[in-house]
Order: sequence, then structure tokens, then C-alpha cells
Amino acid sequence: MNKNFKVQAQGGFTLIELIVVIVILGILAATALPKFANLSGDARLASVNAVKGAMSSSAAIIHGKIMVNPGQVSTAATPNTLPVEGVNIEVVNNYPAGTMGGIVAAAGISADDYTAYSATENAGAKFKPATTGTQIALVPNSLVGNANAAKCFVLYTPATTTTAPTLAMGTATASDCE
Repeated sequence: MNKNFKVQAQGGFTLIELIVVIVILGILAATALPKFANLSGDARLASVNAVKGAMSSSAAIIHGKIMVNPGQVSTAATPNTLPVEGVNIEVVNNYPAGTMGGIVAAAGISADDYTAYSATENAGAKFKPATTGTQIALVPNSLVGNANAAKCFVLYTPATTTTAPTLAMGTATASDCE
């Protein structure tokens, strides 16, 4: 009697193995989720930092361009416009003015991304950064109408006859920019 028994190999996963894998993936996801869940505040804070850098660089470039073209010199009493790459930039005291047509245009900041606040721009808004005189503050549009708009912003103080413009950030942390 010669009986040939062939052992068949298993053709897939058992139900228990699938459940164990799903449970392990669930545990990994639950521990990793908090790490990645609150990145929007970090992203907004990085964007505000980038805007500050763009404004600083633009102010320096405009000032340099005016210094090599003495006919473009401007003061608060005699503001000027300076054509830069097809855009007329408002200039006061040889630096971009604290206006939409000044530093905001010079830095190439879009109204689709940032809202400007100053003594004249959106002055009646409920939640806004404090500005005085000719200062202009830029807030990410995603924070407009939010109390955090008063913390997550860039503030540009235009040049005077004796000082260069200054840039400051709000007191924002990543959680303030959410």
C-alpha cells in the first residue's frame, strides 16, 4: 500500500494574523498622530518668518537701488515711486513706504495670503495687531477674525530721516499661529 500524502502549503494569512497586524498598525498610528496633528501652526509661523525675511531683503534692495540713482531720493515731504520689475514701489526716506504699494508690493506679498493692518488699512478690525503712525502689520489670512491675529504677524516700521526701517514679529509661538 503506497499512499502518497501531499502536504499543502498555507495559501494566505489567517484571521488572527490579520487582526494582530491591524492592532499593531492602530497602536503605531495612535502614538504618531499627535506628532503630526498640529503642524499648521508651525507652518504659519514659518510663513510669517519668511515674510519678514522677504520684507527685510526688499527694503535693502530698494534702498540700494535708490542710493545708486541719486535722482530717486525721497523724503517724507517728497515721497517718490521707484519702478522695480514693472511695479511702482512707493518710497519714503529712501526705503519702501509702510503701505500696500510700498513694502508689501516690494516684497511681492499677495493679498490672497496676507491681510495688512495699519492706521488706514482695516483699522476697524476687531482682532488685529497694534500699529501706530505709519506702521503696517501683515497677518496670515487664515487668522483674520481670530484672536491670534494680534500675536502672529510681522510689523514693518518705515524709515525716518535718521533711521532705517525695522521689522518685528508678534509674540507668536506655533500654538499662537493656529
